[in-house]
Amino acid sequence: MNLEWIEVTGGVCAFGDDARPIQVATLLWTRTPIAYGHLPSEHPGLGPRFPVAEISHAEATEIASRLGGRLPRSAEWEWMAAGADRRRWPWGNAPWQAAFANLRDSGHGTVTPVDTHPDGATPEGLLDVAGNVWEWTASTAMSDGVIIRGGSYAAPPLYAQCTFLNAAPAELRSRGIGLRVVREP
Repeated sequence: MNLEWIEVTGGVCAFGDDARPIQVATLLWTRTPIAYGHLPSEHPGLGPRFPVAEISHAEATEIASRLGGRLPRSAEWEWMAAGADRRRWPWGNAPWQAAFANLRDSGHGTVTPVDTHPDGATPEGLLDVAGNVWEWTASTAMSDGVIIRGGSYAAPPLYAQCTFLNAAPAELRSRGIGLRVVREP
């Protein structure tokens, strides 16, 4: 499975609910969360298009480096998801529906292949930004936590909104947490 990179032009992210301005550079983003097919040596039987999950933050950081990039910072992730117009959802401002993202009420009940919800793509074409698996970031939180973004298959739609952030212990390995990689163009 080929790793696709999509350029997201940088700008000033109106970060978080208080819209704090943070400059974000132009970055290349993996089109989807990293799937097992992107890592041929690690194939737990789910299939190549399923998101890599049940990895700690340190393991996610190592995978990102192995793929020639790094984990995004939380503000970079929000800029990629919301864009300059501060979309409420990665696909725009239309309310969530099951065709857009794998969230708690979508009927899946577990992870799906990373290209299952093309209707939920960002304008640049990034898939699974909302739902399926949370995405580790490079940003830390209090008490050795790390910011995760995007919601998962077990999350309510509110958690998949572009400004929503959560935190998880860095050592946590959850079926609902994966990663997406960025690099400089």
